[in-house]
Amino acid sequence: MSKWDDPLTSVLRGETLSTPPLWFMRQAGRYLPEYRAVRAKHPSFVEFCLHPEDAAEVTLQPIRRFDVDAAILFADILLIPHALGQGVRFATGEGPLLEPVVSDDLLARLDPSQVLPILSPVFETVERVRAALPKEKALIGFAGAPWTVATYMINGQGTKDPAASRRLVYSHPEMIDRLMRMLVDATTEYLIAQAKAGANALKLFDSWSGGLPEPLFQKLCLEPSAEIARRVRAEVDVPIIYLPKGAGPLYALAAQNEAFDGIALDYALPPLWARDALGSATALQGGLDPLLVVQGGQAMETAAKTLIETFENRPYIFNCGHGFVPETPPEHVAELVRIVRAA
Repeated sequence: MSKWDDPLTSVLRGETLSTPPLWFMRQAGRYLPEYRAVRAKHPSFVEFCLHPEDAAEVTLQPIRRFDVDAAILFADILLIPHALGQGVRFATGEGPLLEPVVSDDLLARLDPSQVLPILSPVFETVERVRAALPKEKALIGFAGAPWTVATYMINGQGTKDPAASRRLVYSHPEMIDRLMRMLVDATTEYLIAQAKAGANALKLFDSWSGGLPEPLFQKLCLEPSAEIARRVRAEVDVPIIYLPKGAGPLYALAAQNEAFDGIALDYALPPLWARDALGSATALQGGLDPLLVVQGGQAMETAAKTLIETFENRPYIFNCGHGFVPETPPEHVAELVRIVRAA
């Protein structure tokens, strides 16, 4: 019997379970009709995220439907730029759009003192969800890692090519250092507040960590995220998962860093390589291509069972290597849960 209340926390604390706990990135989202019904009430996505009653409701929906082992807070990684005072809006078909921060003058207009007051509804959401969850279900809080959030702030939108952000790192290093420091401080405070409100695990999403030379990956991704993890854990005793999406072999550097309790694997990372190269000291999570859940059937089952077999002798949490897409059939998710639980 584990000394921890829930399977996910048990694995993040170093236990190997015969059946891995499971949850999914974007498990609350547009593929669920019950989510779409709540989303339709809010013309503004930011306003939706900051509405505690409805944010709590959609956070809990996947627990009710699929009985997964963890709920993840319904929020967005761009709430911190919003709270800092940067204009953030979500346009249909375009994704998030921000007013680019590309100068010292624009950076000076941001106000870190407003982050926690503006984001206080998020902490109420955490409290509501934790109160509604049985103790054997974990609640995961999260934030975007500083470099990923900075990339959105600099570019004004998501980008598959980090060249513009890298150029600014080289041409205006002092400004980038100030922005990163601001984000490290704000993210630390934000995650501590989530944990104090009831989150019993936390995750840092570094969605744009790919495409960086190793020195920049160390400076912009790994070191700031590890600093946040250390500072958070100095205040609250919660395990922390880090996702350096797209980092390839640089994943090994993240796994070697003692600041993280879990490393989330993206779907492009070879499972056998991850098993052998990332050591056994850190829990691993994920790895399934979310498009296999769209496809369903034998391909999904074979891939899921391969992941479970690959990581059966170490602490492992089942998940996809990225979030569900809107066209994911809910019945395929239910079947995937059945497959993992029966493995």
